[in-house]
Order: sequence, then C-alpha cells, then structure tokens
Amino acid sequence: MTETVSNAVATRDNSPGAMVQRYSKDFADVLPSHVKAETWVRLAVGALRRDPKVAEAAANNTGAFMSALLTAARLGLEPGTEQFYLVPQSPRKGAPKEILGITGYQGLVELMYRAGAVASVIVEAVREHDNFIYAPGRDERPIHEIDWDAEDRGKLKLVYAYAIMKGGATSKVVVLNRSKINEIKAKSASARSDYSPWNTNEEAMWLKSAARQLSKWVPTSAEYIREQLRAVRDVAAERPSVAAATAVHQTEAGPTDTGTGEVFQAEFVDEEAQASDAAWLAGEPA
Repeated sequence: MTETVSNAVATRDNSPGAMVQRYSKDFADVLPSHVKAETWVRLAVGALRRDPKVAEAAANNTGAFMSALLTAARLGLEPGTEQFYLVPQSPRKGAPKEILGITGYQGLVELMYRAGAVASVIVEAVREHDNFIYAPGRDERPIHEIDWDAEDRGKLKLVYAYAIMKGGATSKVVVLNRSKINEIKAKSASARSDYSPWNTNEEAMWLKSAARQLSKWVPTSAEYIREQLRAVRDVAAERPSVAAATAVHQTEAGPTDTGTGEVFQAEFVDEEAQASDAAWLAGEPA
C-alpha cells in the first residue's frame, strides 16, 4: 500500500537528534569554512546523548533547540562544550524546560583569535591566596603569582583579561571583582537555571565575564580580516598616484621632493616609508 503524505509526516522521526541530521546541510551552509560540518553535527548530536536533561529540554521545544544550534553554527563554535553551552531552562515559571544557547569564555577567546588581530589572549581567575598586582597607568600588564603547591588557593576574588596584539602592544586590561561579577550574574537570564554554568561551573562564568568585557576592546569578527584586506587593496591602488604626485629624486644632498624642493635625510625617508607600510598592513594609523 502506498504511504500517504500525511502518514509519512506522522511517522517521520522528529526527535532533536534526527532533526539535527536532517538539517545538517543547512548548518553546513552557515558554518565558517574552517569548521568541518560533519564533526560539528556529531558534536551537536553527542550533546543530546551525553545529557538526558539536554535531550529532554530539546524535545520540549525543538524550535528553540535548533535556533540555539543555528547561533552556534553562525559563530563557528562547538555546541555542548565550553565554547557554546546548551542550557535547559524554563522560559517562565512552571513552563517546561527548553534549550538556551550561551557562548562560553572559550568561545569568546576563539572568536578573538579568529579575527586575526591578536597574538595571544590571557583570561585568568585570581583567588584569595594568590598575589596579584596591577596599577593602571603604571603597569602594562598584571603580575599574577600563584603558589602551585598550595592545597587551597582560596575563594574566587578577581578575574582579569587582556590580549597581546600582533604588533606586540597590550590591549586594555579588564579586571573584575566579585561585586562586579554579581552584578553581571544578576542580569543573566540563565542564572536561575540549575543547569546554568553560573551554578555548575562558576569559575568558567567569571572567565566569560572578563572575556566579554575584553571583547569590547578587541576585534572578534571575521569582518575585521575582510576590512584589513580591503584597506590593503585600497592603499595599493592609491600608492601609484600618490607617488606620482610627490615624486622624489636623488641629489647629492639627499632625496628631494620635486613638489616643494625640500631635501630630506635618506634615512628618514626610508624609515618613514617602512613605518607607513607596516602601519597600513597592521591596520594602525600611520
């Protein structure tokens, strides 16, 4: 007997895992090119198999679950890991739990690296028995000394984050104390869930809070790379006309600007050009 369309729809497997597999091509279409779609889909399905609570919440509202996965895919982050948490949470009191996607601190750090502007990112928690010194305006970077032999480093006290840019400069240093962390937690929609990383992995959320503040000062988007490439192309296109307008020829006294007749020291002109080129390529003001 030929199966009717209505029967086919009724018997189709609409479980969260099956839906991830069914829409794997759609996820592949939005994933960044460096992320393997097959691996990403396995991670998404694996998150359901590892935690029955996640699977249950996903089944309660597959739309919310798929929306969370779509966000993770667009960012190129691994779902169900510390890059991107899948948190069961009730949207309102008494309602069944559904999945809320939360970018973790490792995900934020990954986005900073991927943007291409930083050489390294440091995000660390300071505990009561650590030695931490940082005076803005005096210290370029914090000094954080840890007694690795200590049986107990004490409670969380501070968290800090900064990036070392590819040119060697240090970004803004972010330092948050417990009071500031509590303010951030109070504004978090997920904090009331027993499954929220705020309650299952407090230190990770301290680190995420610092990374989130740092992301305001450090590029986290692939658009940054595209802007740099566009800038380099624009400069390359403009340089010939600039060179023609301010032609320099060599005299015994040194290079001379034919437009003004001004004589420059040869070393100055060479260093100035090199510094200008490096600044343009690095995206810094010349």
